[in-house]
Amino acid sequence: MAKTEGEIIIKKYANRRLYNTGTSTYVTLEDLAKMVKKGEEFVVQDAKTGEDITHSVLTQIIFEQESKTGNTLLPISFLRQLISYYGDQMQMVVPTFLEHSMKAFADQQTQMREQMTRAFGDTPLGKNLQVPMQMMEEQVRRNTEMFRQALQMFSPFTAQPPQPTSKKADSKDIDELKEQLRNLQSRLDNL
Repeated sequence: MAKTEGEIIIKKYANRRLYNTGTSTYVTLEDLAKMVKKGEEFVVQDAKTGEDITHSVLTQIIFEQESKTGNTLLPISFLRQLISYYGDQMQMVVPTFLEHSMKAFADQQTQMREQMTRAFGDTPLGKNLQVPMQMMEEQVRRNTEMFRQALQMFSPFTAQPPQPTSKKADSKDIDELKEQLRNLQSRLDNL
């Protein structure tokens, strides 16, 4: 059976090779990572037992990505907190919470892309930088606050007070972004 309701079946053999039954080709973990990024649904099954091992294969992909790039997505403090929930009463709640948090984060990213498209879409880049920069700044604040709240949910009893933000640093970052946008605009004008 090659597909189950639109999902591709990947068979994992004892020699650790992965076989995509949808395309009848062998694939690598990197190929599976690309499929995830494209939004392709797949299930990984043990070729001998038929057991669903998708979770362990996806975890292996994350491990390889974390060790390969040097730009990790999972901070050590987050990993420690996550590990501490194994065997805890909260273990049942954590997966649902993480799933909802990631969905909310993805939805906000989509909204930001749409706002940027509307802001830069029909007008030349740089005509009115103030509005797009304010939108970006507000979106970054919302994402940061959402992430802070998510981390606080994992450790509600050791919550730290919010760190004061430096207006000087924020305005410096904004000025740097404005300068980068001006440089991009001048390059576009030269083309």
